[in-house]
Amino acid sequence: MTLVTTLKRALIHFQPERKKPRMAHMLKNFRVPPNSASLEEARSRTFEFLRTCCRSIPHVMDIYNLHDVVSPSQLRSAAASELRKNASVTNPKVIDMLLFKGMEELMNIVNQSKQRHHIVGKYVVGNQGLVQDLAAKDQDKSNFLKNFYSSNYS
Repeated sequence: MTLVTTLKRALIHFQPERKKPRMAHMLKNFRVPPNSASLEEARSRTFEFLRTCCRSIPHVMDIYNLHDVVSPSQLRSAAASELRKNASVTNPKVIDMLLFKGMEELMNIVNQSKQRHHIVGKYVVGNQGLVQDLAAKDQDKSNFLKNFYSSNYS
């Protein structure tokens, strides 16, 4: 046996360790069909989109290093609440358009077109997180300061 023959036989039996498929690769084939024939079809596509979002959450948490900020269950509930915002829509064409926009948002997140603070600001903190609670700050102030602020800044 020659050295070349031995190497060929060794390479035939050598199988490199397979890597897990990346979510971005799996999302390339996921498309929102242009038109839903009925409301039930649009509803099933919406559930399939939510499942795709939930499957991509671990990958998104790894990409953006969100483990210290949020848990996967909190991101899943944020994705579900984004879908529930439009629960009253009954037109299948409008639902398809919203699914397309949601798919575009998911692709931007998975392909790292957004930065970490975009994800944290929109899905972790949310709109209510930026509003300051002024009532809690006023509890420790004296009556003099409360009257002063109310008279000068009201």
